[in-house]
Amino acid sequence: LERRHSFQKFFELLLAASGGIFEASRYAINCEVSRGTIVNYLTVLEATYVVHVTRPYSTHRPTEIVSAPKVYGFDTGFVCYHKGWHDLRNEDLGSLWEHYVLNEIHSSLQSRKVQYWRDKRGHEVDFIWAPRGQDPIAIECKWSASGFNPANLHVFRKQYPQGVNYVVSQDIDRKFQQNYGDLKVQFTPLSHLIQSL
Repeated sequence: LERRHSFQKFFELLLAASGGIFEASRYAINCEVSRGTIVNYLTVLEATYVVHVTRPYSTHRPTEIVSAPKVYGFDTGFVCYHKGWHDLRNEDLGSLWEHYVLNEIHSSLQSRKVQYWRDKRGHEVDFIWAPRGQDPIAIECKWSASGFNPANLHVFRKQYPQGVNYVVSQDIDRKFQQNYGDLKVQFTPLSHLIQSL
């Protein structure tokens, strides 16, 4: 009974933090179980497709996050419920869009190898798709294309100069390219992104 209670509490806390960086030790303290137990719980949830775990993309450079995964709930309805979002605010839409895009990428690619990138200074790219032997594709998710800032992609491409950059947004009807200095960014609707991958 105690194990079931700790698992339920972990699941609720995990969904409430969906889309954030996963730190097993923090959950272990809150759920009053060992760190190993929390890792086992996450393994079960990932294996049963209840959560999506995205791991950091890295070539083990000292400036990059190399081990901390991000965890996303499989269903935006469950995520909203556990975050307490009964009436969505504008600031909630970006997070839900990111969840939705990840779900669609997983569904289309039938692969869990979608990653994210983050450095120790806080620069982050939402998703990286890097099939073996190919340059990494960077994907930024924006509810509105006007909210895109190229700063994080600039930092990523200084370290990984080759590869396509996408901004996927719900308010784009057809794809177009915009240049930010020597950084080329493809703005695209989700349907075209899926076809391109």
